[in-house]
Amino acid sequence: MKTRRGPVRTLSNPWVLMATGFGAGLTPKAPGTFGTLLALPFFVVAAYAGWVTFAIVLIVMLGTGIVICDQAAKVMGVKDPGSIVWDEFVGMGITVFGLAPIVSLGDALWWLIAFVLFRIFDIAKPWPVRYFDEWSGGLGIMLDDVAAGLYALCCLQLMILVHGLLS
Repeated sequence: MKTRRGPVRTLSNPWVLMATGFGAGLTPKAPGTFGTLLALPFFVVAAYAGWVTFAIVLIVMLGTGIVICDQAAKVMGVKDPGSIVWDEFVGMGITVFGLAPIVSLGDALWWLIAFVLFRIFDIAKPWPVRYFDEWSGGLGIMLDDVAAGLYALCCLQLMILVHGLLS
């Protein structure tokens, strides 16, 4: 059984500072939810840059996240500390990939639905999310949230498609 929480040795360590979402992951309850909430405004702004820029940002965040999460977990001495939320940032970014910028209340509702869907898949961990959750290192820390984000993205896009057909 893997330990999800561990002591934070120091926020002065840049790996820990970044991996914890600049401290957002240090909340005593639901650090993943707080990390996901912190990511939302960033991706709302990124949506205005267009999908190509958004995709590049996600790829860079995923690549750097593997290193950041790996190094932070080593510093913290825990396989996958619950306080690491960089992976939630990327998972949420994947979930909202392709959403239009928020210009109306209806747009904001889709972003809220995206948030809820991602949290459901991240917490429930259906296969293969659970499979990746067992991997070690930064890659394992990141891939379970990537998989949860892909599940949530597919469900969100299906909901948008059905809504469009019914409208």
